[in-house]
Amino acid sequence: MKLLPPPGPADLSASRAASIFLGVCAVFTIGPGAIHSFLPDGGAEVIAGLDLGDRRDLVISVFAWQGSTQIAFGLAMAAVALRYRALTPLFLLLLAVERTLMTLHAWVLKPGGQHHPPEHYASPATAVLALIFLAIALRARPARHTP
Repeated sequence: MKLLPPPGPADLSASRAASIFLGVCAVFTIGPGAIHSFLPDGGAEVIAGLDLGDRRDLVISVFAWQGSTQIAFGLAMAAVALRYRALTPLFLLLLAVERTLMTLHAWVLKPGGQHHPPEHYASPATAVLALIFLAIALRARPARHTP
């Protein structure tokens, strides 16, 4: 029994540009996920510049948890970009939802003060680009005719 079925002819229906964008996003999701999972401080101090205070262990474990989800989502995006292109629009939509929620939390709903780590700036741009490439991918899909 195989984990995933072989890609079918429909897997070529998504735009090549949208699939490439999704693949780039996969790399930029797996990379930070690995940093959050495997760096001693999860990147909280050395990259984000956060003062971990007396809850250092809690912050580091939350970063590791986030890294785990980033690695899993990044691997799924890579599989879609490389082999299951018919799912590209779905994954671009998921990426747009994720990054929009991250942006809202960082800047509007739960801002953490004056300090913003690098991801707070990348998330709004990624959300917009994901929606643009989603539109491209949907436009590139051929209409299906059912008898």
